[in-house]
Amino acid sequence: MHKKLFSSILLFLLLNILIKPFWILGIDVGVQNAVGAEEFGLYFAIFNFTYIFNILLDLGITNFNNKNIAQHSQLISKHLSGILGIKLILFAVFVLVTFAVGWAVGYRGREFLLLAWMCLNQFLNSLILYLRSNFSGLLMFKTDSVLSIMDRMLMIIFCSLLLWGNICEGPFRIEWFIGAQTLSYLITAGVALVALVGQTHLRKLRLNPAFSIAIVRRSLPFALLVLLMASYNRIDPIMLERLLPSGNLSAGIYAGAYRLLDALVMLAYLVSVPLLPVYAKMLKNNDDVRPISRNVFVCVFAFSAGIAISLSCLAEELMAVLYESHAAQSANVFKVLIFGFVPISVTYVFGTLLTANNSLRQLNILSAIALCINVVLNLVLIPRYAEVGSAWTSVGTQSFVAISQMVVAMRIFQFKIGWPTTLRLLIYICIVAGINFGLSHLGIHWIWHIAVVGVAMVAMLFGLRLFRLKDLAEVIR
Repeated sequence: MHKKLFSSILLFLLLNILIKPFWILGIDVGVQNAVGAEEFGLYFAIFNFTYIFNILLDLGITNFNNKNIAQHSQLISKHLSGILGIKLILFAVFVLVTFAVGWAVGYRGREFLLLAWMCLNQFLNSLILYLRSNFSGLLMFKTDSVLSIMDRMLMIIFCSLLLWGNICEGPFRIEWFIGAQTLSYLITAGVALVALVGQTHLRKLRLNPAFSIAIVRRSLPFALLVLLMASYNRIDPIMLERLLPSGNLSAGIYAGAYRLLDALVMLAYLVSVPLLPVYAKMLKNNDDVRPISRNVFVCVFAFSAGIAISLSCLAEELMAVLYESHAAQSANVFKVLIFGFVPISVTYVFGTLLTANNSLRQLNILSAIALCINVVLNLVLIPRYAEVGSAWTSVGTQSFVAISQMVVAMRIFQFKIGWPTTLRLLIYICIVAGINFGLSHLGIHWIWHIAVVGVAMVAMLFGLRLFRLKDLAEVIR
């Protein structure tokens, strides 16, 4: 069983590492270059708007189902029938709320059409995640892994044909991109549903009100947390698009800077995937979580800080490689925005620990405060500094979340990082910054720049005794 789980996790990580960065840095970039920053900015703002309310499509049902089916696989037919009915009701609620808020913030005409289309895509994506949770609960990990990248693989194929296959006349339109997403989601959901029906022999949907209410009531604290986190993470391009006269263009420039950060955050998120069950099991067994938390934090902080400093120094070169227009403006935003990678990475350590400890009340309070900070800072900084002001807001908000989660976790579990480790981390950051400063003035190619800094970071991590081989063995164990 352990061998099966380990091989499945490796397959999941490998498929996602291979496919999703290419999607973000290949297709996503190609679409923005094809339609222009202003048109992509409109799409990016509306996509983030629908993403904020995405939790209304799930309310934590997927997590509940994953755990419940793993423990009681004989109930899968009953739960599948009932939950599919709930998902349809939640879709109606999601559409009503999203359209009502969209009307309130000023969406009209074509914006409403794009909003409706992306609401459908969000529903299909949520449906795929729910269907996948059944395969995960049934321990069909390889099926789940394939489904996890099927939609992106199909989008890569469809968008590649539309972008570079010369199969359509006229310039590329953002509607084609959204349509390719819809078709990819539909095919993936269809394949998942057919495979699942074959396992369960489902014949018809049955809605059980008592069952539905019990699931929703149990999931509300988690749903509130996801809603608040999605809001302070995704509201920046929406406010840019709404507050500025050339909001679409500013949102597109911001999207150009955000894309590389998004790819890095995805890799950091993959670290938290195995970390959550590890924390949960250790807490259940009353094991001491402080050593592994300290070691993972030091490692994550050191690497994320080194990467952020290096990429900030290379902002102009990287944006020029990715984009055909507005590269200089995106570089100015990226220089600031990339430092958000550090606090985001830290939250994947301490936020995951607090989640495993079921400290949802504290997490909800901190997230609510973070959302207020984000909105206020955006209202102040966007009119004066446009997309750069929004980047500063994002970094400030993420820093507040990371520090506050770290403080709460340290109080609950009664541990600290210690001044010797803190001092070594400061020395490490100063050396990394100095190396980057020196390499920038040598004018070497950005690939060699990153390679040299990467080797130096690993050497200093062990040289300054921030991480030791026995620590690595403990984390793996």
